[in-house]
Amino acid sequence: MTPLPESAARRYGRVFDEIAAEYDRHRPAYPDELIDQACRVAGIGSGDRVLEVGCGSGQLTRSLAGRGLRVTALEPGTNLISLARQNLAGAGEVEFVNAQFEDARLGRGRFRAVFSASAFHWADPEASWQRAADVLVPGGTLALVQYFGLKEARTRQDQDAALAAIAAAAPDIAASWPAYRDLDATLAGIERHRDNISQAWSWLGSYDIGRDYAGRLFGDVQAGVMPKLTEYTPDELGALVRTLSFYTRLSPDQRQALDREHEAIYQRLGRPIRASTIAVLLTARRRADPTGAKGQQ
Repeated sequence: MTPLPESAARRYGRVFDEIAAEYDRHRPAYPDELIDQACRVAGIGSGDRVLEVGCGSGQLTRSLAGRGLRVTALEPGTNLISLARQNLAGAGEVEFVNAQFEDARLGRGRFRAVFSASAFHWADPEASWQRAADVLVPGGTLALVQYFGLKEARTRQDQDAALAAIAAAAPDIAASWPAYRDLDATLAGIERHRDNISQAWSWLGSYDIGRDYAGRLFGDVQAGVMPKLTEYTPDELGALVRTLSFYTRLSPDQRQALDREHEAIYQRLGRPIRASTIAVLLTARRRADPTGAKGQQ
């Protein structure tokens, strides 16, 4: 996807705060199997201190606190962090911090792991990878998890139609839509970028966040994946789309056109609209001596 300037990236990242309740209601939770894998790789368990970057309404936070981890949850959105506090009342030991990752006072070498779910690409990549390394103990783990589009034969017709709907309503957005890849291509691409977690994550999401210096900070990149098939009515698909960042860039007429296209697809198919996604976990270990790493932020 065409990269946004840093100031614009922050602005679009704040869109979710304006729709906090809808985001909480319609975004899918993250697979327990992948969170368990991240904890195994990091060697962490009950009582260990971890940082979550961009906790949103607390979906991943709940999973971490439920495993007995002591969570510091960062979230710049005031509505989202208020909702997260409400959702996690009594759920475990969680400290909420209302701040951007780049700006928060966190201390050095404080956390055994840094987690981020569908949020790390909103941070400034000139600082974010270094910041993650700084707050981790030597050998600590960075764990990133997110859903991406997946190319599969069983949903190709539906997904092609959904992308055509976006193209009809907003051609400029469709032109820079992230690539859908099949499972083999996804795994092969991760393998090609295993020497640098920032480049692997950038490739997965078509983000402009890959930085050479991150490869000197983190090593031992590992991946876990879980494909998922979901079916949507037009109302359900529309509710999900309204929680995506691109939606704020649509005019009222474009939003109405997109809703009409979803209804037309549903009527044409005569069944719910199917979508394939893949939940991807990437973990990397902070090097004990990141020689030549970028200077401290």
